[in-house]
Amino acid sequence: MNGLYIHVPFCAKKCPYCDFYSQSYRAAAAESYVSAVCRNLRAIPQDVRFDTVYFGGGTPSLLTAAQTDAMLAEVRSRLSPGAEITMEMNPRTMQTEKLMGFKAAGVNRISVGVQSFQPEVLSLLGRNHSPEDAKDAILRAYQCGYENISLDLMLGLFMQDADSLDRDLAEALALPVTHISAYLLKIEAQTPFGKTPPDMLSDDDTAARYLQLHDRLTKAGFSHYEISNFAKPGYESRHNCKYWRCEPYYAVGPAAHGCVGHVRYAVPKDLSAFCAGKLQETYITDENACGREDRIMLGLRLSEGIVPDDALMRRAKPLMPQYLVTENGRLRMTPEGWLVSNSVLAALL
Repeated sequence: MNGLYIHVPFCAKKCPYCDFYSQSYRAAAAESYVSAVCRNLRAIPQDVRFDTVYFGGGTPSLLTAAQTDAMLAEVRSRLSPGAEITMEMNPRTMQTEKLMGFKAAGVNRISVGVQSFQPEVLSLLGRNHSPEDAKDAILRAYQCGYENISLDLMLGLFMQDADSLDRDLAEALALPVTHISAYLLKIEAQTPFGKTPPDMLSDDDTAARYLQLHDRLTKAGFSHYEISNFAKPGYESRHNCKYWRCEPYYAVGPAAHGCVGHVRYAVPKDLSAFCAGKLQETYITDENACGREDRIMLGLRLSEGIVPDDALMRRAKPLMPQYLVTENGRLRMTPEGWLVSNSVLAALL
């Protein structure tokens, strides 16, 4: 079964660490964008069925419920029963009426960009919400009937000591969330942080925070199922798992990336061209995707690991048991291995 990724390139405010393609939200541009998305969805062969849809961004929740419904209407007849439909949301866009409208349109999983529950961290990250905004928004979503709620946290800032992370995790675990994504802050060259980097934790302190996160969340009943993701049983992101399992997913929208028939492709980062064109342009980024190396690199991101061949096992043995372990015939990384995954993969490949 296929996934569908729709990139929504609008933000109310650009965060200084973000290098995802987005522009300031404008109502007229959003209308043109939605029309273009609908044209492109109609162009996907009618026999292609989807079991996941993911609205990423940007800030997809800046769109209206009616616009979201219009896009989903183009694929509704091609969705499998129980399809996972995810929308990324900013806490400041999660008003009750909007949440109910998105739910009526079919959205059944939301991913909330929280990043931290510490005001000083949110300020440094340029976020436009407060800790109270985030907590209220998640509680409001739960009251509106959303049972599959994910939140994002960020690791790596200098001010994040063990106590600060403990407070963030306590706040997160007190909320009705089923999934937590925790990302190490990466400084991208073409962002404000790339030009004026904030103070970052040392490698040793970052490693300590990561292992602290693993310990606290697994003890709270969350499975550390992917290098940066934790979920309660049955609430793993089905869409994102397609990326790591080399399963096919279509892509629509400027800057969207897809992979179909072992060919990875992307849409140019150009909202105007996307809206003006009859159909989106694409270019190939990898015409031999999902080969052996891809499956090793992506599969080892997951706690389920991979089935290794003899050559891989020979290379893996010197890294056991600190960084790699085998269970039930599968090879997987340990949390310590995930911390140095690039080095582990270099040794394996």
